[in-house]
Parts: sequence; C-alpha cells; structure tokens
Amino acid sequence: MKKILLLLLLLFAVNLQSQTYIKANAFTAAVLIPNVAIETSIGEKTTFQFDVMASFWKSFDGHHPMKFYTFTPEIRYHFKEKYDGLYVGVHTGFDTYEIQKWNYWGTNLYEDGFGYRLGATVGYNVKLNDKFNLDCFFGGGWHQGFYHGYYNDGTPGRYERTKNWNKSGEWLPYRGGIMISYKLN
Repeated sequence: MKKILLLLLLLFAVNLQSQTYIKANAFTAAVLIPNVAIETSIGEKTTFQFDVMASFWKSFDGHHPMKFYTFTPEIRYHFKEKYDGLYVGVHTGFDTYEIQKWNYWGTNLYEDGFGYRLGATVGYNVKLNDKFNLDCFFGGGWHQGFYHGYYNDGTPGRYERTKNWNKSGEWLPYRGGIMISYKLN
C-alpha cells in the first residue's frame, strides 16, 4: 500500500507542471453512481487518466444487488492534440462487486467477488473554453472475475460449490459516458 501511495504522490508531483484535468461523469451521476477521474499530460499526444467509479446501491429495485467499485488507469493517444478531438486508450483495472450479473437476471442468485479488466476506450474531447472540456467515451474489454455465488432470497449458503473461487471471464462493454472536465493548470 505504501508503494502505491508513493507512486501516486510521485505522479501528482511530476505532473504539477503539466496540463491536468479533474473530471466527473455526468452520465453515471444521473443514476447516482459517482465516476471521477484525473487526467494529465505525459507526452506530446499522450495522457494518463486514473478514474474511480462506485455504486453504493444496496439494490436498485429491491431484488438485485448493485454494489461495486472500479479503479482504472489508462494511457490515451490523442490524434489531433491533447484534450481536443478523437483519442484511443488502453487500460487495465481492478474491481470489487456484490452484483447480480446480467446472465442471472430473473433469478434469486447474485455474485460477491473481485476481478480485473483489460480493455480499450475510444472517445472524443470537445473544448468548451480554456478551462472546460466534454469527454465523450465508450470502452470495454476482457473481465476476469473471481466470486462466490449466493442466494438473494434468504436461503443460507452458496449456490455454487467451488472450493475456493468461482471464475468467470467475459468480453463486456463496461465504460462510457460524458465526463465534464476542468483544467487545473
């Protein structure tokens, strides 16, 4: 943990002299799921973004658990210039969740676990003025999950009988929205 904090402090200190934006996703905020990020310049046409998204919903309809936390570092290449126009990004990420996966909707089963993601993002930045941008993006990739499966109706125990962790790997769209970006320097 100390190494991660030291790395984040170093990244922040180095980038105080470069263009840095703080961001909030208007799309996910509309459904009360905060998604915030910081993006900073690391090259002539490249940037580094780190974002965090969290859902604190115990359930969105009283039946389907919807708690999750995602952490996503991403390297972006901007075709025109940084923070303006089309870009592509590659990322990896970590998540924890207590959620009913899409292929279990309509059942009384849910999953509690963690996973990692490897994927890509495509997006477009629109400069509104010197301080504000809109970042429209969509992404996805491979998600590898490790979880325990439980009943959602009060039945005790797990529905699956794996000794350690059940595993699930899937190609999924899992990122998207419109980030409102504010330039710090």
